[in-house]
Amino acid sequence: MWAGGVGSPRRGMAPAPTDDLFARKLRQPARPPLTPHTFEQRPARSPLLRSGSDAGEARPPTPASPRARAHSHEEAGRPAAASNRLFTDPLALLGLPAEEPEPAFPPVLEPRWFAHYDVQSLLFDWAPRPRGTGGHTEASSGILASAEDQATSSDLLLGAPGFVCELGGEGELGLGGPVSPPVPPMLPNAAVSILEEPQNRTSAYSLEHADLGAGYYRKYFYGKEHQNFFGLDEVLGPVAVSLRREEKEGSGGAALHSYRVIVRTTQLRTLRGTISEDVLPPGPPRGLSPRKLLEHVAPRLSPTCLRLGSASPKVPRTLLTLDEQVLSFQRKVGILYCRAGQGSEEEMYNNQEAGPAFTQFLTLLGDVVRLKGFESYRAQLDTKTDSTGTHSLYTTYQDHEIMFHVSTMLPYTPNNQQQLLRKRHIGNDIVTIVFQEPGSKPFCPTTIRSHFQHVFLVVRAHAPCTPYTSYRVAVSRTQDTPAFGPALPPGGGPFAANADFRAFLLAKALNGEQAAGHARQFHAMATRTRQQYLQDLATNEVTTTSLDSVSRFGLPSLGGRRRAAPRGPGAELQAAGALVWGVRAAPGARVAAGVEAGDPYGAEVPCLLGISAEAFVLVAPRDGRVVFNCACRDVLAWTFSEEQLDLYHGRGEAITLRFDGPPGQPVGEVVARLQLVSRGCETRELALPRDGQGRLGFEVDAEGFVTHVERFTFAETTGLRPGARLLRVCGQTLPSLGPEAAAHLLRSAPKVCVTVLPPDESGRPRRSFSELYRLSLQEPSRRGAPEPVEEEAPRVVLLPVTKQLLHLCLQDDGGLPGPRDLAEERTEFLHSQNSPSPRSSLSDEAPVLPNTTPDLLLATTAKSSTPSADRETPPTQDGPSSLSGSEDKGDPAPELRASFLPRTLSLRNSISKTSETLEDEWQSISEIATTCNTILESLSREGQPIPESGDPKGTPKSDAEPEPGSLSEKVSHLESMLRKLQEDLQKEKADKAALEEEVRSLRHNNRRLQAESESAATRLLLASKQLGSPTTDLA
Repeated sequence: MWAGGVGSPRRGMAPAPTDDLFARKLRQPARPPLTPHTFEQRPARSPLLRSGSDAGEARPPTPASPRARAHSHEEAGRPAAASNRLFTDPLALLGLPAEEPEPAFPPVLEPRWFAHYDVQSLLFDWAPRPRGTGGHTEASSGILASAEDQATSSDLLLGAPGFVCELGGEGELGLGGPVSPPVPPMLPNAAVSILEEPQNRTSAYSLEHADLGAGYYRKYFYGKEHQNFFGLDEVLGPVAVSLRREEKEGSGGAALHSYRVIVRTTQLRTLRGTISEDVLPPGPPRGLSPRKLLEHVAPRLSPTCLRLGSASPKVPRTLLTLDEQVLSFQRKVGILYCRAGQGSEEEMYNNQEAGPAFTQFLTLLGDVVRLKGFESYRAQLDTKTDSTGTHSLYTTYQDHEIMFHVSTMLPYTPNNQQQLLRKRHIGNDIVTIVFQEPGSKPFCPTTIRSHFQHVFLVVRAHAPCTPYTSYRVAVSRTQDTPAFGPALPPGGGPFAANADFRAFLLAKALNGEQAAGHARQFHAMATRTRQQYLQDLATNEVTTTSLDSVSRFGLPSLGGRRRAAPRGPGAELQAAGALVWGVRAAPGARVAAGVEAGDPYGAEVPCLLGISAEAFVLVAPRDGRVVFNCACRDVLAWTFSEEQLDLYHGRGEAITLRFDGPPGQPVGEVVARLQLVSRGCETRELALPRDGQGRLGFEVDAEGFVTHVERFTFAETTGLRPGARLLRVCGQTLPSLGPEAAAHLLRSAPKVCVTVLPPDESGRPRRSFSELYRLSLQEPSRRGAPEPVEEEAPRVVLLPVTKQLLHLCLQDDGGLPGPRDLAEERTEFLHSQNSPSPRSSLSDEAPVLPNTTPDLLLATTAKSSTPSADRETPPTQDGPSSLSGSEDKGDPAPELRASFLPRTLSLRNSISKTSETLEDEWQSISEIATTCNTILESLSREGQPIPESGDPKGTPKSDAEPEPGSLSEKVSHLESMLRKLQEDLQKEKADKAALEEEVRSLRHNNRRLQAESESAATRLLLASKQLGSPTTDLA
């Protein structure tokens, strides 16, 4: 209060009375309120600032939209809260927007360790607030409230009161505001449903707003031993409860027991999930009684009102119908045809024939079928007497049957502007496609007079009936229909006339009808139907057996199997379903000064955090929608304190979670849960000073992976290692910075503080599953395109001759293993070619080229001749002998090994350092082999008698050399020749030994490569198994 007096801004006479309620409120003296139980305590706020006036000046922050705050649908749905607000906030009395209080932590549903099966169960509320105007808070979120107030229009669509226009570029609703649409394998937020089991994205466009958890009873209860209880609760109304005790085999052969529970009330959200027996009070070996179980799981449910359901087969069938009434795989969609210059409802209904552009569009969308005798889904069309037309448009998409009510295919009534026979079908369709020819007037949704049509998809053709036909799309939906995908691109297109546009439009239509089910009208209808089913079960399908009289859960004999001992602390965190915590979440990682710089959405959103064995989700309980989701295998790392946790996922994006409760306890539980269900780890915060030359001492690539750390630098001293990943630089995440900005900070910041994700146990960088998935799509096909080669190794193209010789050199006793799916690149060439015959001649296939190694040829031809049968046909011998004639001073075998194995370290790499290609080198070796053949043939004839005229094929002799005349001279001459031959033989033996040693080295390298490839294949197989089922040990 003011320092000068009690309740007065200054000393002296009190201010004159005034009729201004705002001034009177500010001048109110500091005394206890007269009616403390009527007026709520005003939230902590500080809008009053000292000024020269008598009263303080209120300076609330300027909101986005006064109408959205003061006249929102959420406040209209809660009149009691609105009336209290008038007394607690004078700005609301004056019709001005008021400050929003700090978001509170949402309450967590009891019991604490109940593992929820799906998102609808996570949103279950024992005391739901009365529904006002819509279930999803009238469309989607407060972020788009201001956008709904603006009458947006385009040449396709006009804005209208009560409708929301989507013209393109809106994106997906995420945490803090619109975000870019996710790419596979990630799911859109509205498509997340089941949490306990993997929910994979099987197509480019996901189906959204579907309660896939409605099949829980069919999957885990129907046809199995379980118990059903029905009753009329004084607060909740008619209820239906299904219980089943489930047994699983744990480690060591022990039996692990859990209870599957379904609680149905008149609200459309059903409690579905599992609770482990380890977190329940101790009980007998055959389990707790149903009463004890419900007292723990459903403490707000009166156990005295429940009676055991009858054994009639009608009970499980009714429960199936009750649960699966929200699941429908048959949809009907209306199509209106708008010609050029038209825009009203009457004009579109009175178009008798379809134009060429409309016919082209219908052909793209589905198949024209004959109605008479049609046996598939008919959507209330007459398939017997042709009273609703002779033909219609029908198609299927993602297990859904879609029948279109096409305006030009329905019966036409002359001289009737209303065309009731057509409007009777199209007017009762929830989703309507409005096709516009070029030159049509913009569509206005208020021209359609119908209570059922909630979603309009406006499609305009451009350049129809040409090879360049394209379409643009706009969407109009009622305000109580939540937003749905797929998101429109900026401008609504253009879309090419192909199968992708067809899939986009069909997914948009199916999602629009599913989203409209959350609107006020359809929500009320579904609630009444559900209440009737529950009332019938609680009245007509019960026995006189009360909950107290029901025996324990029956189980077959355990056959000597012992019950598992309690798993001790942390056992409750090992459930497969989603465990829940109340948090306040915000996008981006937080730093000391608040949200990260440049983040336009810094406000925290109260959310329910659900972590299952498969998914990590944030659900806004006020909106009833998922604001964030990612697979647990996409979690990279986390940084936490006593009350806060920064989670990094995907490509390094981050979100911040703030927890309530005892400091450190909820954060510790979440970290322990993440360690069980994900492959992530805790990050490290490093402060990296620069050296005397201004360098940090490490190198990173564009993705943030550390590629090199210099020795004896500050970076190495702080623990930075190659393979680590930078997640934040100077308090900002890398995806928000971009490569250029991150590089600029690393170069210019005086002191760099980074958040580092350490490499894995093998020293490799950590990547999320979505990153690995995208990298696998970017890699060229192993059979369709050549594989990339590392930069340090030259690109080598192997000729067939080279492959044959390599096969001969690397041939081993054990041979190579069979082809494997997971083989390393350095050994793949051994699997991708047919094995040539080991008897093939290298010299026959290689052409004779000019001499490229004259020194080697001269050294070979200068040798004296010697008869040697082993060297007469060297290409036909085994590995060691096949290169004996071509292996001498040059010793090309190590060069060949370095060229063939670019990823293997080699001591000599002469081929890569010369300008000659590998093909030329092999042709030179082939010429050497041919020359050796000629020399060996000459040497083999040295022992034959020499004719007097001289043998032209013999060894060339000088003309001045005298012919040995006497026998002693001939003997001396032969002895000298024998000594030369012996010397040559010793050299040949030495060359052969060197070649054998080289071949042994090649074989050793081959075996090492095989071992490495098998080891890599094993590691990759283990990694793929971990990615596919990271929680196989979970109970």
